[in-house]
Amino acid sequence: MTKTTSILMGGVGGQGIVLASKLIAHVIQAHGKELKISEIHGMAQRGGSVLTYIRFGDEVASPIIEAGQADIVLASERLEAWRWLPYLRHGGTMICSTQIIKPMPVITGAQKYPENIMKVLEELAAEGKLGALYAINALEVARQCGEPKAANVALLGILAHCLEFPLESYLAALEALVPEKYLDVNKKTFMAGYEAVTKS
Repeated sequence: MTKTTSILMGGVGGQGIVLASKLIAHVIQAHGKELKISEIHGMAQRGGSVLTYIRFGDEVASPIIEAGQADIVLASERLEAWRWLPYLRHGGTMICSTQIIKPMPVITGAQKYPENIMKVLEELAAEGKLGALYAINALEVARQCGEPKAANVALLGILAHCLEFPLESYLAALEALVPEKYLDVNKKTFMAGYEAVTKS
């Protein structure tokens, strides 16, 4: 039986989840793996959820990831981590930004933002239900590097630790897909995310 790796990437419209998925797809294809990818945009332009399924391996039957099947969930803010946690397999890896982006129902007062999300994730990791939990404030990392919109790339730096591909492949993907005027700051932000793991 061939191994298929399943990654679910969840974010909010405008956070660059689509670009992040294109970057990782570029890396996967550069190494000759079969790739299936599916994007669900919802109300992306209005701050709604953006969801991408990425599955790769020697043979991949479908791009769809069912609940409890994702090897990795990458979430661009903590509510997205909470939303897609049920899709992560037992012992899977959670990568999330600790920033808070309140959705419209919370802003209008119709719903409350869930409390203690990070505490629950930390407890699951301590209990071994998560194989690993990588949590950084990706927005702050990107801001310190000079481009807040590159927070997605900081998370991609963490993801690079969880996959078998060499670091150079991610930098090549950035060179291929990011406009030249933003390339240096995106590389800097990617490396800041990558090094955040090695420091922890």
